[in-house]
Amino acid sequence: MEVKSGSSVGATRDDAKDKSKTPPNRGSRGRWALLTGVLSVALGYYFVSERSTVNSNASELESYVLCSKEGNKVYTVDDKDFQTQCVVVQGAYIVDTGSLETVRNKWVDSENSKISVQSTLPVRFVPPGAIILPGLSDAVALIREYVLSNPDILNDSSKVITGGGWDHTIWPTTGWPSAADFDADTVVRGRPIILQSKDCHALWVSNRAIEESLPLPESVEGGIIVRDASGSPTGVLLDNAQDLLKQPELTESDLLRRFKVAVRDAHRYGLTSIHDAGLDPKSLAFFKRQAETGTLPLRIYGMTYFHESEPYWGNISTPIVGAGNSRLTARSVKIFADGALRTGGAALYEPYADNPTTNGFMRLDPEILFDAIPKFLKDGWQVNVHAIGDRANGIVLDAFEASLKGTNVTALRPRLEHAQMMTKADMIRLGKLGVIASVQPTHAISDMWYAQDRLGPDRVKSLYAFRSLIDSGAMITLGSDAPVESMNPMSGFYAAVTRKSPTGESPHGPDGWFPEQKLTRTEALRGMTINPAFASFTESSLGSIEIGKRADFSILSQDIMTIPAEDILATNVLATIIDGKVVFGNI
Repeated sequence: MEVKSGSSVGATRDDAKDKSKTPPNRGSRGRWALLTGVLSVALGYYFVSERSTVNSNASELESYVLCSKEGNKVYTVDDKDFQTQCVVVQGAYIVDTGSLETVRNKWVDSENSKISVQSTLPVRFVPPGAIILPGLSDAVALIREYVLSNPDILNDSSKVITGGGWDHTIWPTTGWPSAADFDADTVVRGRPIILQSKDCHALWVSNRAIEESLPLPESVEGGIIVRDASGSPTGVLLDNAQDLLKQPELTESDLLRRFKVAVRDAHRYGLTSIHDAGLDPKSLAFFKRQAETGTLPLRIYGMTYFHESEPYWGNISTPIVGAGNSRLTARSVKIFADGALRTGGAALYEPYADNPTTNGFMRLDPEILFDAIPKFLKDGWQVNVHAIGDRANGIVLDAFEASLKGTNVTALRPRLEHAQMMTKADMIRLGKLGVIASVQPTHAISDMWYAQDRLGPDRVKSLYAFRSLIDSGAMITLGSDAPVESMNPMSGFYAAVTRKSPTGESPHGPDGWFPEQKLTRTEALRGMTINPAFASFTESSLGSIEIGKRADFSILSQDIMTIPAEDILATNVLATIIDGKVVFGNI
């Protein structure tokens, strides 16, 4: 499976603690709830070998056959969404699929074996109920306790404390937090504290952090410095204003430590590929260094961050395609058009229902989009634009439409990252243009509790309208936007097909939030496998279980395509295989 993430180098949440998105007035968390790390337990599942009672790790095997005794439990996700019983792996590639009888005759019988080995080809069986899928593509403590438990920080009030994950939409109080909240505690008071919001579109900082970043300008293009009645900063910076804050540079050891955590979690969730949406340009530079020194532990499709104040670089930079044994590709640019709905920065055509003084804002002047997008496309770069609000999506589609006239869209594959809210006319235009919609189903079940208050009963119908996007002819890919949401692809799959919270709730009852916008399970599976492969120009080698493709696949503990929807989140990953080798679990 593939996952699209906000920043692959960043740490992810402990999914064991992320079983639900608590709606307002249903036991909301306090303001001190922060994201600090991940704790995980390896499941340690083993498979039964047909040839031996001794468990064998397939990472040590050059070739093997992997089957289900229960019939066609290999979901190939090919053009016909075919199901079969076995997959044959030779080295890093899939060399055949078929029934157990067929592969035994072709590959296992020593007299007829097509692989030159001294003994017959090993056959492994997944446990009862398990299925095989193509590789899937995309903490929390009080600050006071954190300070007290770290003597070096406790004894040095100048050390910067960073964290994140706060979400003001689920707090029992209304409005933004403030720097004064930190000063209410004697242990925390006077320290530089920088906390990233859940959606990564806001910073909540202490007075000390503000003081060390002075002077601040009166206003910021594409961002907001939240101020009090006297004009003083309150401690919240939105979107482009976040860049004003002085933060310590991450060291190589910091990046490597975070990367190892992200990779560990990706593997245990069955992920073989990640699309890094480039919130931090340092991530991509780090990936390049890792690819140069060895094989990356998973496939990364990186996006190069676009900054309007820097000179145009599309004509002097060379895209990276399949570096590091086909593990790293960076052939796209990531552009931010607007802010986020959660923080009130998404650019809307009409004012917010709960704040009529604003209709959000564009982070970039539309003229920049009309200038930059055609340049990057002409120079061979895929263009991926973050757009949340209906106005932002409309403007970006205008720019795409002007840029794509007379071009081969399939060769360029432009993407709308999020495409959260669109008018019906723009959904139709999206389909006609062939622009890919990269969406995140878990955002829908997070935002459904406050969305109508923010947009009103009519406009909210155009939010996360996945079915309408598909019906318009658009291709959609499903991602997590981790660490904004859980990296676990089962969370996204469940959200897409149920539109309910993990506990089975929604503002519209047990049938789900706007149930007419649900995806089928086949659509959701394709959105996590072959569609993101197409969106990253790798559909010829990844995204489905077919002869000649890379042997990337995930083995799940139960059949998510047939089990009751309420059981989907109980699915475990038994093994994750990349290039034929097991990187998590055992077979």
